[in-house]
Order: sequence, then C-alpha cells, then structure tokens
Amino acid sequence: MARAYFGLGANLGDPAAALRSAVDALRQHGTLVAVSSLYETAPVGYTDQPAFLNAVIALDTDESPEALLAAAFEAERARGRVRTFRNAPRTLDVDLLLYDDLCRDDPDLTIPHPRLHERAFVLVPLSEIAPDISHPRLGRSVRDLLAALGDTSADVRLVAGPEWVTE
Repeated sequence: MARAYFGLGANLGDPAAALRSAVDALRQHGTLVAVSSLYETAPVGYTDQPAFLNAVIALDTDESPEALLAAAFEAERARGRVRTFRNAPRTLDVDLLLYDDLCRDDPDLTIPHPRLHERAFVLVPLSEIAPDISHPRLGRSVRDLLAALGDTSADVRLVAGPEWVTE
C-alpha cells in the first residue's frame, strides 16, 4: 500500500465542481485518507486569467504511479481539459505530487512533482494535511518548505474547509 498525494486546481467553468469530480474519480483508485481545505490563488506564469481554486488530497492505494497518472489525465479529460500552452487556464488540473518516498525522473512521470517545493498553492494545502511529510529529494518537511517561501503563502486565500468536497 502506498500513500499518494494529488494537487487539484481549476479556474474555468465551475472550479469547485471540477475539483469534487476529481476527488470522486481518484477515490476509485484507493482509499481517500485526507482532503485539504479549498483555497483561492492567483495564477502563476500566465496571469491574464481567472484565479484558481486549489486543494490537495491523500489517497492510500495499491496502484502504480503510472496507473494513478493515467487516472489523473482521465479525470482532466472528463472535465474537458485541453492542453494549449504552459500555465494556461484550465477546467481541471490534477498533479501527482508524491508517491510514498519514491523519486523518479521518466519522460512521462516525475515524482516528486518537480515544482512542488516552489508553489504556495500546493504547499499550503499539503501542509494542512501532511505538514511533517518529507520531500524525498530535498529531505525537508512540507512545513519547512512552506516557511522557506516566505510571504508568497499570503497569496493563498482560504475559501472553505475540507467539507467542500461533500457540498
């Protein structure tokens, strides 16, 4: 059994509904063990787009990282995600952030997520559900990685508690 963490984000259509559908799709691949609160965040990179809603979930699973990545892509496709350019607006974004302490650099799959430690919109919700988990490449806790970002975590605004997933 492995513990996988997923980052969820959306800023087109009904983002909250998109994130709930992602949770429903992913729970078909294991046992949902934690759901963060829901946060609103400014877009990163390409800024001429609406704010995002973001959350992180933890799933205990017997499935491989490749199977989970395929499930993430299927959840995105089901919500109408079209990949146009990097940091584009999206109906749903599902990222496999961590899979136990696995480190992998394959053309189609990098674990841990390569920008996890740079993104407050991931670290804030992740620190809510797993503050002491260690980044397997950096050897630092999520709590420490978030603290290292400094004031950027102020750009992450709480929208709803973990109950958002059942609303």
